[in-house]
Amino acid sequence: MFALWAGGLALSGWRPFDRATWWMEVAPVLVATPILWTTRQRMPLTSLALSLIAFHGLVLMIGGAYSYARVPIGFALQDWLGLARNPYDRFGHVVQGLVPFIVLRELLIRSHRVQAGWLLNLLSLACCLAISASYELIEFAAAKALEQGADEFLGTQGDPWDTQWDMLMCLIGAASAWLSLTTWHDRQLQTVAGLGTP
Repeated sequence: MFALWAGGLALSGWRPFDRATWWMEVAPVLVATPILWTTRQRMPLTSLALSLIAFHGLVLMIGGAYSYARVPIGFALQDWLGLARNPYDRFGHVVQGLVPFIVLRELLIRSHRVQAGWLLNLLSLACCLAISASYELIEFAAAKALEQGADEFLGTQGDPWDTQWDMLMCLIGAASAWLSLTTWHDRQLQTVAGLGTP
C-alpha cells in the first residue's frame, strides 16, 4: 500500500491543476501514512480495511491532481448519464463514508471492545457523519482563507447545496458499507491474531 501511495502521490503531484488545492486534497494521505506505518506491527488492520484505505487514498490523489470538478472520468460519466455536473466529487464523498465506516468499526471492536451489532454500526455511521461535517467546516475555513482559490478546493460547481449533498453522499457510503460489508468484515476480524468480534 505504501508503494502504491508513493507512486500515486508522485504522479498526482507531478503537474496538478492547482498546487495549493493538491496539497489540501492529499493532506489526509500525508497524515494517514505515518500513522499506518507506526501502528502496522502493534495493530495490523484487516485486509478489507487496508484495501479500502488504499483505494480512498487514490481517490484523493486523483481529485487533487485534476481538482474534483475536472477529473476526466467524471466528465465521461457526466456525458454518459446526462448529468449537469462532474460527479467525481459526489463519488469522493460516498467513499468518505464507506471507508471510514469500516475503519472506525474495526477500531471500536478491537480497541474498545464494543460489541458487534446494530449499535456498533449506528455509532460508526454517526462518527462518519461527524467526520463529514467536520471536513465541511474545514473546507469552509480554508475557503474563507483562500478567497479566490476556494472554488477549486470546494468543488461546488455552482451548487449552493453542495455541502448538504456532500454529507448525504457520506451517509449513503456509510450505510452502503453497513449493508454490504459488515458480514465480510466480521469474518476477517475473526482471523486477526487472537482477536475477533465479541
